[in-house]
Amino acid sequence: MSEDRSIVADKEVLVKVEGLSKKFCKDLKTSLWYGVKDLISGVRGSAEERELRPKEFWAVKDINFELRRGECLGLIGHNGAGKSTLLKILNGLINPDAGKVTIRGRVGALIELGAGFNPILSGRENIYNNGAILGFSREEIDSKLEDIIAFAELEEFIDMPVQHYSSGMKVRLGFAVAAQMEPDVLIIDEVLAVGDLGFVLKCFKTIDTILPHTAVIFVSHSMPMVSRICSQIILMDQGKAQFQGDDVGKAIDLYYTRFADNESNIVFDDGSIRLNSIDVIGSKRSKDGIEQINWGENLKLRVSFSLQKPMEEVPMFRLILFDKEQRPVAVFKENEIGDINLKDKIIEFGFESKNIQLSKGIYSINISALKFVTEEPFLRINNVISFQVIHDRDVWQPFLLHSKFKTFDS
Repeated sequence: MSEDRSIVADKEVLVKVEGLSKKFCKDLKTSLWYGVKDLISGVRGSAEERELRPKEFWAVKDINFELRRGECLGLIGHNGAGKSTLLKILNGLINPDAGKVTIRGRVGALIELGAGFNPILSGRENIYNNGAILGFSREEIDSKLEDIIAFAELEEFIDMPVQHYSSGMKVRLGFAVAAQMEPDVLIIDEVLAVGDLGFVLKCFKTIDTILPHTAVIFVSHSMPMVSRICSQIILMDQGKAQFQGDDVGKAIDLYYTRFADNESNIVFDDGSIRLNSIDVIGSKRSKDGIEQINWGENLKLRVSFSLQKPMEEVPMFRLILFDKEQRPVAVFKENEIGDINLKDKIIEFGFESKNIQLSKGIYSINISALKFVTEEPFLRINNVISFQVIHDRDVWQPFLLHSKFKTFDS
């Protein structure tokens, strides 16, 4: 019974944010004037709720959440959405205009590359400085020093001034200090994007280890990283929470809908051939104009080209499929010589991929017209068309495969 009580105690709320808001002014001179007026208003004890004034905007508006020990909150959103401002408020670097932040325990923060480091001091000296800020005694830091240096892989450079460190070295040192000091709350803002793959994997392994005893707030534009560790998500846009909850897949899908523009991007064209049209057959359109097909249906395309110059042979056509993060997911089998007929300088063909098993989300297609054998391009167009796979499950992985559970006789 006592063990059950300890588990409940471990799940205490470490971060509580209530009605948090912060506004900024777009003009420096106006901002200084407003600052003077606010200072006078504050001295007089004015408690009036201030609305936006000319040239002001909400960087963060009415954010609320609770984060318990063992949970990881992902903050996602496009540049300017308010994520970094929110983190700076949480870390005490700036004060909010409204709302309240309650954080219990020690806070380790990796908000900006090299933030918290004194550039003229060595890596070793900065470890002691950061440890002292977190409330550790010199003896406690001494006991963790070798582990921090080893984790950061900086044995040869630990006594060199930090100002001579590369960006990757600063990330390694910053994460090593924050993680090895085992804070109650760990705040990470995009800095892991600077590290090499090997170190990033080591960081995630460390996060897995400390997460049961820590509350993590993680900001990243890398959705694979977000889906890897986050148990809940806040999707921010223009300072507000557009989505909030534990459905990570749905939040990521909403994040990517902004990239669903269907604008062709011609990256090579020798003038020999022109794309007339490309359409998804048998699909329906969303309100945003995106072609939609259901998971498990056949993907059917109709393509039309027109020749601008005489050709000795019909081109080979290559279609490459890209996912939401513009990563190449698959290449479709090219046509053979004779698969396609040329009539009156018009090339038209249909294309079908049966039983599509892509997971729910938006995908795009690049198309190329190439010479057979040499594969020299006549025409190459990126993002020639986008389509959306519809399914009732939000799955981040690129494929949701047809499968069936069955028993086997022993």
